[in-house]
Amino acid sequence: MAQKEAVTTQEKNGSPDTEERPIIVKGARVHNLKNIDVEIPRNKMTVITGVSGSGKSSLAFDTIYAEGQRRYVESLSSYARQFLERMDKPDVDFMQGISPAMAIQQKTTSTNPRSTVGTTTEIYDYMRLLYARIGHTISPKSGREVGKDTTKTVIERLFDEYEEGTKFYILFPIPQHEEKKVKDELKVLKEKGFTRLLKLDNEEMLDMTTDDVDPSDIDTDDYRVLVDRLAVKTDEDTRGRIAGSLETAFQEGHGRCSLKIRNGEELPFSERFEMDGIEFEEPSPQMFSFNNPYGACDTCEGFGQVSGIDEDLVIPDPEKTIRDGAIAPFSGQKFSKNLRDLIKVAARYSLPIDTPYSDLSKEVKKILWEGKDEYVGLRPFFEDIKSQSYKVHMRVFYSRYRGYSRCPDCEGYRVRKDALYVKVNDKHIGEVGEMTIGHAREFFENLELTEFEKEVADQVLYEIRKRLKYLDEVGLEYLTLNRLANTLSGGESQRISLANSLGSSLIGSLYVLDEPTIGLHPRDNDRLINILKSLRDIGNTVLVVEHDPEMIKAADNIIDIGPFAGVHGGEVNFTGTYEKLLDSKTLTGKYLSGRKEIPVPEKRRKGNDKAITLEGATEHNLKSLKVDFPLGKLICVTGVSGSGKSTLVHDTLYAGIQKRMGTYNDKVGRHKALSGLNNIDSVEMVDQSPIGRSSRSNPATYTKAFDGIRDLFANTRQSKIMGYEPGHFSFNVPGGRCENCQGEGIQKIEMQFMADIELTCEECGGKRYRKDVLQVKYRGKNIHDVLEMSVSEALEFFVDETSITNRLQPMEDVGLGYLKLGQSATTLSGGEAQRVKLAKFLSKSAGDHTLYFFDEPTTGLHFEDIAKLLDSFNELVNNGHTVIIIEHNLDVIKCADHIIDIGPEGGFAGGQIVGEGTPEEIMEIEKSYTGKYLKDVL
Repeated sequence: MAQKEAVTTQEKNGSPDTEERPIIVKGARVHNLKNIDVEIPRNKMTVITGVSGSGKSSLAFDTIYAEGQRRYVESLSSYARQFLERMDKPDVDFMQGISPAMAIQQKTTSTNPRSTVGTTTEIYDYMRLLYARIGHTISPKSGREVGKDTTKTVIERLFDEYEEGTKFYILFPIPQHEEKKVKDELKVLKEKGFTRLLKLDNEEMLDMTTDDVDPSDIDTDDYRVLVDRLAVKTDEDTRGRIAGSLETAFQEGHGRCSLKIRNGEELPFSERFEMDGIEFEEPSPQMFSFNNPYGACDTCEGFGQVSGIDEDLVIPDPEKTIRDGAIAPFSGQKFSKNLRDLIKVAARYSLPIDTPYSDLSKEVKKILWEGKDEYVGLRPFFEDIKSQSYKVHMRVFYSRYRGYSRCPDCEGYRVRKDALYVKVNDKHIGEVGEMTIGHAREFFENLELTEFEKEVADQVLYEIRKRLKYLDEVGLEYLTLNRLANTLSGGESQRISLANSLGSSLIGSLYVLDEPTIGLHPRDNDRLINILKSLRDIGNTVLVVEHDPEMIKAADNIIDIGPFAGVHGGEVNFTGTYEKLLDSKTLTGKYLSGRKEIPVPEKRRKGNDKAITLEGATEHNLKSLKVDFPLGKLICVTGVSGSGKSTLVHDTLYAGIQKRMGTYNDKVGRHKALSGLNNIDSVEMVDQSPIGRSSRSNPATYTKAFDGIRDLFANTRQSKIMGYEPGHFSFNVPGGRCENCQGEGIQKIEMQFMADIELTCEECGGKRYRKDVLQVKYRGKNIHDVLEMSVSEALEFFVDETSITNRLQPMEDVGLGYLKLGQSATTLSGGEAQRVKLAKFLSKSAGDHTLYFFDEPTTGLHFEDIAKLLDSFNELVNNGHTVIIIEHNLDVIKCADHIIDIGPEGGFAGGQIVGEGTPEEIMEIEKSYTGKYLKDVL
């Protein structure tokens, strides 16, 4: 009835169904947008594409998402709203149909050292609940399940295990109170009506009512108080009498009693949660939380690691056997006695000392570290060394092996020890946390539970399985649940956020995504596209900023912003379907239809016949790899997500070279040897980390072009009259800058329970400088005007000032001409930051042989920009350098001189070399996913 009324009201009002009403944006002028009008269909997937810097993010994030967020904040408390008047509204004439908006950006989700994949996705929280509800506590002594006994369970056991007529006693232990002697205890028992004690070994009965019982002769361990003597009979009267006696025994024995079979064993029972003389904690969700003082391991405080001895330094090569010297501290003359002791113990217990260390079982490794018989063990050995730290040589020896090791108490599982006694399907929560998402999904799908457990855990299991399914589907099956969130790449954390959004099953929302295909191999793109489609199908509007051809093809609607970057962009080039886009005159349309393309090089470079060789790389999932990196070439390292590319290139090769050059103090990935370093002079990692930590850092200061600009302003006639130095034109030091915002142009307001809000400085109006300094002009522009120029504009403006143009030209060459000189480094995307660094290296003159590392440099790049980027790489290689790139983009891969393909899968199933050689050779390899996709483009 109510529904019918609602319909008629809507008809009366004549309002169209909100589901059909599109999102309308009219007159958007944020950043470089040129007063554009856009219509985005609701409950559809729209892709916004266009060259880098054309204004895609300005439309998607700074206009549509910002307004959605602003309208949400408007509904909050008056405390939050007092800042709203100062919170800029996007510069737009009119917006309609905006739903509550959610942005999924490429920012690493967490800097919290305790945060893991399991906690960020809430899977671990549901696991804690599951273990608290249906976990079985297993005694570490006997391996039996701990439980509470009741009168009912005792009777059931008695009737199940013993036949009719079996005679038995019902007993309880003599109570012991600290302040009372045995004599007093016996007196109290007599007063309560208990008159007999049973001696356990010979079933001799002592009558406490006679005077010949000497309390000093009674050992409380050997005697029990008798409650009743009975025989097993199934009739109701006997059952009732047994139950009554048991209840008395439990009550008087403070929760403990026992049955003694005539001439047989004693069966102890307890109403407490105990077994084998140990009292256990009853499972609760807090008990499994390493973020909670109650559940965290006391030794490592929930981090899983303690500072001590680093296993990787003690066993530098896990492929070696113990006999061959796997244990580094025992391989010298001084401590070789320990190795001899270990070999003796190994012979005695048949320990496999001729097996590589990495293949040894947990039990054998435990003996190595904890010791056995005359062999002291590595931990006690280092404790002894530490105790002699007053001797200099012992201090030096100890420091050689110091680092972080797994916490010995919780074994690195982070939770209190008794939480690890609780198991579900024979696995404790720590072991499940070490599983990859793929394995965990299998484990939870195939749980064997009783009907009662199924009923209790039904909803919790549904939530866990749903989240694991989404994580698996977005291509993250290789991540372990306990992987730290701050070690994830931008693409990985973005896909985790995406899976979280799906897990929360919101509908009627607007999702704005920033290049979700980053870090994904073409093989995994289809899975991601299916996920976004399912987000759309449950009733959400999905808006994606993207360059990937597959994603563009899958969209219901495409908006192409351009035609070029910066001031030459900001217009709507095209809006419509994929088929129409192919026929359009836009750059995107030309590349997608094949009318324009990035050419395959006519011939591959031969290199300089020298190479860097890495041997025995075993970090994370690498399977003892030996890899040659030929110098003087453009090398691409490819493979599906999680196959081990970053581990090989970042953690092992780059870190290893840096360590040898003495400029690296962090941990290096495990490997046996690294040779050929005499063939290079220096090494540079051009990754996606920000170009400056402070918001004051910008492209002008980073490329040092700002030095030339400040000198120009200081040399003007006006500056000379006022006595200004170049320092007056710096916003980093006091002098000419606005002191209210200290040259930032903005002020941060800290909001309780919400993200901080940045507001324009009221004193300088965001111009960063004092008014008198802004009056100094060069060719009609003040220093603020110059910082507002894009790189392309600045090149025209300073055309005859080579000290400035030489620094800025490389930025134009790598496709960053649209960036403003004064744009804060913290607002640059990862891909932009990486290309700013590339520009800095391009501006250096050719000389020494440098080895350059790039990590997915095509992030955020349109086809047109990738062509420019490849020209820059070729320029570096032609100048005699070597470039190594981790990449998934086929346009870059097809232009490489040499490919190293790792895989075949992610996680445990990866870490092998699938193929090495030219793109033409890789595409012939059957099991190479990269080769399969290369066939299409070559």
